[in-house]
Amino acid sequence: MPEAPKVISPRSLLFPYQLRWTDDEARFKCGIWSRQTGKDFSSSDEIVKDSIFTSRNHWVIGAPSERQSLETLAKCKEFVEGYNFAIANEIEEREGASETLLKSASIVLPNGSRITAVPGRPDTVRGFSANILLTEFAFFEDDEATWRAVLPSITNPLRGGLKKVRVISTPNGKQGRFFKIVAENLLNPVEGRKTRWSVHKVTIEDAARDGLPVDIEAIREGMDDPEGFAQEFMCEFLDNSNVLLPYDIIALAESADATEFGSHEFFEARGNRVVCGIDFGRTNDPTICWTLECVGDVWFTREVLVLKGYDAPAQQEALRMRIRRADRICYDYTGPGIGLGDYLVKEFTEWKPEAHKFGKLELCTFSAGFKREIFPKLRRAFESPVKLRIPISRAIREDLHEMRQVVKGGEYSYSAPHTAEGHSDRCTALALAWRAAAAPVNSVLPTYHPPRRRFERRDARRSRTVA
Repeated sequence: MPEAPKVISPRSLLFPYQLRWTDDEARFKCGIWSRQTGKDFSSSDEIVKDSIFTSRNHWVIGAPSERQSLETLAKCKEFVEGYNFAIANEIEEREGASETLLKSASIVLPNGSRITAVPGRPDTVRGFSANILLTEFAFFEDDEATWRAVLPSITNPLRGGLKKVRVISTPNGKQGRFFKIVAENLLNPVEGRKTRWSVHKVTIEDAARDGLPVDIEAIREGMDDPEGFAQEFMCEFLDNSNVLLPYDIIALAESADATEFGSHEFFEARGNRVVCGIDFGRTNDPTICWTLECVGDVWFTREVLVLKGYDAPAQQEALRMRIRRADRICYDYTGPGIGLGDYLVKEFTEWKPEAHKFGKLELCTFSAGFKREIFPKLRRAFESPVKLRIPISRAIREDLHEMRQVVKGGEYSYSAPHTAEGHSDRCTALALAWRAAAAPVNSVLPTYHPPRRRFERRDARRSRTVA
């Protein structure tokens, strides 16, 4: 007889540092974890086991963005299947149509237990009686207000028993509720407190010692940022960072009159002023071309073109129609984008007045100073009175929300965490488009008179002599 297949428990996938976390039954638990060491994966195991063995149990997962909360919920679904348990129902609630803001998404188990994912905002976490997981808590838009709204969820033991709290995050500066919890329970413990947190710290070196297959030196070299490596992978708390575009600010600009997908007819027609911002994609990121049209005194998005997996000639061909229609284009002329930029200015000419170049394409090098110039201006475009309209799109909303102002050593810049979708490439392209839109109309594209050929000038002189 053939040998029966071995049943693999999901717990066998966890490394020792992950097992220590998931097996810790403390009511209040805080995890300071390096990037890419499986903090959500480990927490999902604990949530699912607790839900399977406790009927009518409820866990609420909060994260800085819709994308992150749904990704953690997806990990929970994988663990449910791994434990050979069933999902009786899946529910998703949004504020309107399918692309509007997420209210909540839940999976329901046959024993009545629920696992609910919500964006980590005060209005979405309020009103539950449940156990709590706040993942990447240090990166919440308003962590103090969210904390005040969500903590009462654990106070009623009559509904599902004594509730638990888990907060996990990579450090994000010496600020906010997450840092306060770490400081009071690990860095500078406060004696005599009734609420005692069990704190787990996992650096990339800790994870590697426990078996995580990772080349630390390759990461350090590739990152080429000692302070960034210290915070993201060694769990050190350095200065702080803030979200550039909170969800409520983004919502002010969302409009059904803005469009994500353009048409040949629009780009072939003539009419209102049109500008583009182009963020060149790196190895694993897309190239984004964001097109704005000026209607009255408001700029409407007409297309957010995403080019992924295209080589430079194919990108040039795809961009040609957009650039030809636009009055002004700001292009990301940094690193790998230099080559395509050189091809584009040969065809469309460069805008660089200080060098007496009056074409339509501005080549923009992304220095820290340049970022400090374009991103604050983009933020102001979203504030009242809003002069910008963007499509109602989950992908766009999440991309814009990822961009952060990061403070290091008293200096500030802008960056975004790298995800499967990129690192706020749409936000960068929109910031470039807004820079193009801000140029004075009379200096966008001056009328160009080609020089007359030599024999034409000689003939003109002869005519004047005869006359």
